[in-house]
Amino acid sequence: MDNASALYLGLISGTSADGIDAALVRFDDNTPQLVDALTHPWPDDLRARILAVAQDEERLDLDAYGRLDVAIGQCFAEAAAKLLERNAAHTPRVRAIGSHGQTLRHRPAGEFPFTLQVGDASVIAERCGIDVVADFRRADVAAGGQGAPLLPAVHAMLLGRPDGTRVVLNLGGIANITVLDPAGKVFGFDTGPANGLMDAWHRRHRGGAYDANGAFAASGRVDEALLAALLADAYFALPPPKSTGREHFHLAWLESHTAVASGAPADVQTTLLELSARSIADAIGRHAPDALDVLACGGGVHNAVLMRRLGELLGTRTLASTAVHGVDPDYLEATAFAWLARQRLLGLPGNLPAVTGARGPRVLGAVYPAPR
Repeated sequence: MDNASALYLGLISGTSADGIDAALVRFDDNTPQLVDALTHPWPDDLRARILAVAQDEERLDLDAYGRLDVAIGQCFAEAAAKLLERNAAHTPRVRAIGSHGQTLRHRPAGEFPFTLQVGDASVIAERCGIDVVADFRRADVAAGGQGAPLLPAVHAMLLGRPDGTRVVLNLGGIANITVLDPAGKVFGFDTGPANGLMDAWHRRHRGGAYDANGAFAASGRVDEALLAALLADAYFALPPPKSTGREHFHLAWLESHTAVASGAPADVQTTLLELSARSIADAIGRHAPDALDVLACGGGVHNAVLMRRLGELLGTRTLASTAVHGVDPDYLEATAFAWLARQRLLGLPGNLPAVTGARGPRVLGAVYPAPR
């Protein structure tokens, strides 16, 4: 199979663990183009376990860790198999699957920096009969980088703007921005929470996986004292490169500040939405002051209250979904991991040192061969 005709399949479950996104991708002149995609749901009990472990509410012994790794790998394999079955005519052209896995810890600072994504890639290769590339972040961390974000290179390919500065905003559990300037420079980092804290607070007080369309947040008011306490977190003042995750911005972190809260649970939810919007807008204002527009992707695009508040805080900058430029906002991350798998098999770098802070470009990922 030649590289021009090969397809790649990308898999990812983000920090919100709200489903496994699977994207089948072709490459036109080395640029990824989405062929088909789907979101595969987590079993409720497994999703609850992932969130408990990621937020340090549950500690795993080695046996429990091994079982969880395989269980997550089986779910990733099911997501890939479902998309392959739906595209059976294309399956022989699929060269590899790029699996991000599920992040349980991301600690790229300290004496022993590490990042941990689980979901046994050998299980995926065995089930699907296709080579799998996984473990994309650790090579960048080993080179002194943050291991994140890894999407900016794909943002630049699909959404670069030659006539002005543009920001691509990913609204997952954590928010990250990519700054694309007209000279072709690419820069980016995690700004802090997007949906993760709101999802967790909603689940505790209303049930369900997330605050649909921001209805819970729309029912309260901003608690200014609580907002000030949350925004005082040292992460927001750190200079890039930087990245974060649920192991920092979780319910225990929120509860450590709620002594100053004076309102009902709805007011806390409204304040969490304002925290996300304010920290994102502040980061864009500080690091992309000349940006003409902001294109958003990720699950937060569907939260009308969050998008409206972001639009207000961004002032004269245009805020829109990446969909207006023909890029599906729900599957851009999965598309990027298909691209990263292709980069690995071609022996090409997948990181951008200007984004992650690594000592140089690195080929990312390890290959798990399918049975022959």
